[in-house]
Amino acid sequence: MKISYHSVHQPKCGVCQKHCKSFESLREHLTGPLPKGLCSKVFSQHGCKLCLKLFDSPGFLLEHKETCCLPAPTPLGTSALPYIISQVHGPDSLDEVNAGRCPGAIAIDCEMVGGGSDGSLELCARVCLVDEDENLILHSYVQPQIPVTNYRYDITGLTEEHLRNAMPLKEVQEKILQILYNGESIGKVRLDGGKAKLLVGHDLEHDLDCLKLNYPDHMLRDTAKYRPLMKTNFVSHSLKYDIQTGTHDPYEDCVSVMRLYKRIRGQVHREEGFGASTLSNVTSISEYWKSKELENSTPEELFAMSKSDYKCWCLDLM
Repeated sequence: MKISYHSVHQPKCGVCQKHCKSFESLREHLTGPLPKGLCSKVFSQHGCKLCLKLFDSPGFLLEHKETCCLPAPTPLGTSALPYIISQVHGPDSLDEVNAGRCPGAIAIDCEMVGGGSDGSLELCARVCLVDEDENLILHSYVQPQIPVTNYRYDITGLTEEHLRNAMPLKEVQEKILQILYNGESIGKVRLDGGKAKLLVGHDLEHDLDCLKLNYPDHMLRDTAKYRPLMKTNFVSHSLKYDIQTGTHDPYEDCVSVMRLYKRIRGQVHREEGFGASTLSNVTSISEYWKSKELENSTPEELFAMSKSDYKCWCLDLM
């Protein structure tokens, strides 16, 4: 019997070394209703229930728990904010902040109000960007392009007053792209990344669609679509956490997705050979399917091509 290939980057039980398709399936394996006996016993004594890591002793585990759970960010609120409250970093200082990082990341979150006769059209009314150190780079209210028929106050906390003198959408687009491309001309920037930043968010497609922005797919890091963070049936989790009460705060959401991204990106894989060479080996077989050579391949050759297409965010640091 041949053994299926698994990437060293996939979530794996630290006790029995079982590969799991998501962190939720790993959590069920360790602490679920029907956990694996020995694994559950070892994990209960040496494992962190938050990040699912195993430690050699209860002392190391206790020391880890003090830093694993981070404090909640201070909310921005909506009551007394001007339409632009902060742009801490210009393009030059962003380069300094991310010096030595490859290639650096920016988190984004938007709040939407409703347009149209029934208020179902999604209109971006507020946008927030933070850097990897959770510094607020940009916060702005956005002037919707059509009349607002539902401010969704219970969720957004926004009223007509907040958007009265809000920044036009086109100007917001320009500022966001200037930050992401480090001030380079958008027409000249290389789409292979270049000096551009990775864009982190939850359901980025929705935010970018409402902002009417395009950004290279390979530069997006979406916590709603990253397979290890999805449910066992590959349905996205919602972005919920204990600090979120009442109206949504885009700064809190930005900080949450940035912390989640950095935690995944910072994973340490003990196996050797998971660097750039692995990245070249995780090409999906679907890309090869179009080749005529596939028709003449033997079962052994097909198996050799059936490599995992899992790409870990830890590769962003290489």
